[in-house]
Amino acid sequence: MLLRIAFVLAACLSIATPAYAYLDPGTGSMLVSAVLGVAAAVALAVKMFWYRLVGFFRGKRPATDK
Repeated sequence: MLLRIAFVLAACLSIATPAYAYLDPGTGSMLVSAVLGVAAAVALAVKMFWYRLVGFFRGKRPATDK
């Protein structure tokens, strides 16, 4: 099944036509900002998950807001 998906993906990518589109310099900085934002969000999610996992094994309860 995975081989079939890889084959279909390779076939679709190999028949793509050129777009002849103009990409200005602002597009590059926008892509860099998006990649950095996604990386920061993933890092924060991993950090939160890690502290919950460590707290679970140490027997600490998560803080509740009152």
